[in-house]
Amino acid sequence: MITNALHHVVLTKKGYLDEQFIQLEELEDDDNPNFVEEMVTTFYANSARLLQNIEQALGSRPIDFTKLDNYMHQFKGSSSSIGATRVQKECTLFMEYCEAANAEGCIRTFRQVKQEHASLKTKLEDYFKLARQGGPSAGGQAGR
Repeated sequence: MITNALHHVVLTKKGYLDEQFIQLEELEDDDNPNFVEEMVTTFYANSARLLQNIEQALGSRPIDFTKLDNYMHQFKGSSSSIGATRVQKECTLFMEYCEAANAEGCIRTFRQVKQEHASLKTKLEDYFKLARQGGPSAGGQAGR
């Protein structure tokens, strides 16, 4: 339990997650003990499609910056729903490059979006693995 709590603190203190993630944890109860893990799993399943759409739009010519901005807006909203702070920051930067019609900036920032997305996934997988090892009480309540 202590290891899981420590891992949770590291994720929030290092800026990977924000208070939205903590609020999701608070929704877990005996009837739905894996609520957060299910939300994160759904996020990663849906975000794969959005990332693919963005990648395809970046590869088309001429680049449709409005379409790119719309895709990234959806992706940022999904990231926000689980509290993925670093991912959201990169999404915001990407959207600023879209507004400026800066293809190079979009491409460069998209790499960062994908990197933050993958990094968070690895960290959350470790977090949930620790939560499962610690039993039902190691999940949501351990991080506070």
